[in-house]
Amino acid sequence: MKLAIQHETVYRYAEPVQYSMQLLRLTPQSDSGQQVLDWQLQLPAPASAGRDGYGNVEHLLGLSGRHQEIRLLACGTIDTGGRDAPRHEARSPLPFLRNTPLTRPDDALRGFAGRYRDHIGRHGAPALSDLMADLLDRMPYTSGATDSTTTAAQGFALGAGVCQDHAHAFVSACRVLGVPARYVSGYLYTEHGHHIASHAWAEAWCRDGWYGYDVSNACRPDERYVRLAVGLDYLEAGPVRGLRRGGGAETMDSHTWIGLAAQAQSQ
Repeated sequence: MKLAIQHETVYRYAEPVQYSMQLLRLTPQSDSGQQVLDWQLQLPAPASAGRDGYGNVEHLLGLSGRHQEIRLLACGTIDTGGRDAPRHEARSPLPFLRNTPLTRPDDALRGFAGRYRDHIGRHGAPALSDLMADLLDRMPYTSGATDSTTTAAQGFALGAGVCQDHAHAFVSACRVLGVPARYVSGYLYTEHGHHIASHAWAEAWCRDGWYGYDVSNACRPDERYVRLAVGLDYLEAGPVRGLRRGGGAETMDSHTWIGLAAQAQSQ
C-alpha cells in the first residue's frame, strides 16, 4: 500500500517568543515493513539532523528573534508493504525493560499483568493480543479524559484514555512480565484519512522479534501503519518536543491527512 501523508503542526503564542528550540521526530525510515519513497520537512529555518540511541532520525530546530508562530510540515509517500513477520533489529531489546515516570506500574497494573504471566510464557506473542484486548475493555478509548502528562497507572485507574495512554499501559504491563516493550509513534491510514494528530501504539519483543500492538484499535499493526519513532515512552518517541523563552500562553494545532498515493496524485 502506497500512502501519501501530510502532517502539519502549528504553534501560536500570545506574546512574542524570544528564542525557541524544537526536537522533531518527523522522519520515517525504510525498514522491513516500510519503504520511504519520498519525504521532506518544510520548516521555518534550517535544522540539524542526527540519530538518537534508538536509531530514530531527529532534527533540531532553533529559532532566534521575536516570533509568535512556528509552522512545521512533514510530507511524503511511504510504501508500507506487509507486516506479517516480526521486526528484526541488531540492537538489543533489553533497554526496553526499563520503566520511566510515564510507564511505571502501580500495584493495580502489576496485578493485571500478573494474571497473564503463565499464558504469555506458554504462547508468547499471540497471548499478548489477549492482554491487549483485556486492557482495552478496562480502558475504553475516551477522548479528553487524559492529557500528555497522564501516566500508565493513572490511565489504568481512571479506566479511560487515548492511544498514548493505551501504549503506556501496555508497555508497562509487558515490562512487569519481563517482556521488553516500547512506545511507537507514527500514522494510521483510515477510510476517512484524517486525524487530529499522529497515532501511537506499542511493540513487544517476543523470542524472535518485535511485534506490534495497537490497543486503541484492538489489532496488530498492518499495511495501514507508518512508523516514525520508538522510545521508552511518549517523551522519547513523540513527533515534536520543544522549549522556549517568552511567548506567554501557547496553543498548538496539529492535523494529519493520509490517503492512498494514487488518490493524492489525482487530486
